[in-house]
Amino acid sequence: MFRTVAIIAFIVTFAGIGVHCLVFPVTGERRWGPVHILRRLVCLFALFFIEQKLSPLGVLKKLVFLLALLCFVVLAVTGFYQRLVFGVPISGYFVMVHATFAPVFAICLAVLAVLWARSHRFERSDWPLLQRIIERVTLWKTSTEESVYKSASVVQKITFWVIVFLSLPLILSIVSSMFPLFGTNWQEFLLAAHRWTALVFAVVAIIHIYLVIRAQLKQ
Repeated sequence: MFRTVAIIAFIVTFAGIGVHCLVFPVTGERRWGPVHILRRLVCLFALFFIEQKLSPLGVLKKLVFLLALLCFVVLAVTGFYQRLVFGVPISGYFVMVHATFAPVFAICLAVLAVLWARSHRFERSDWPLLQRIIERVTLWKTSTEESVYKSASVVQKITFWVIVFLSLPLILSIVSSMFPLFGTNWQEFLLAAHRWTALVFAVVAIIHIYLVIRAQLKQ
């Protein structure tokens, strides 16, 4: 069941991203010639470089994000490849690589949660409908000025905080299963919880990475 659900989830996610790119192109131009595709690929590759204009904190944020991105790709491949392709649990060298990158990824998530929390906090201007309702009910005019720290879209903020909250059960479920504190049934439950949480985490992370890339290409 997990294999089927995971395959469908990834297909729907990547198909949705593809449709979104076609309907809402980053540049506003629906041009798909070889030159335009090559230009987009160059812009995408350039995102991995560190701009000289970045402050030391900005450099740290980007380095941690790129390291987290690398770890996420490795963990996603090693964690889902055998399960989705062959229908068997992760084993062999995949386990070794997965266990090596997992703690690095956890540290990166903790650092990003601290460094990006302010720029991803929710504000009244993120919810215009809710803002209008509050104004009508309370007869109080809310401020329309944007915060200087607001740099992410509403969906990007939502996916960021979902990633932060999902990281807790994702990490705790697998760490708890490593200690002889639970019986066989609980061990199986923890592994299943880790597996399903990892699937939701991966889908949300893919969407968030896509939104981050779009935001960077628009700058």
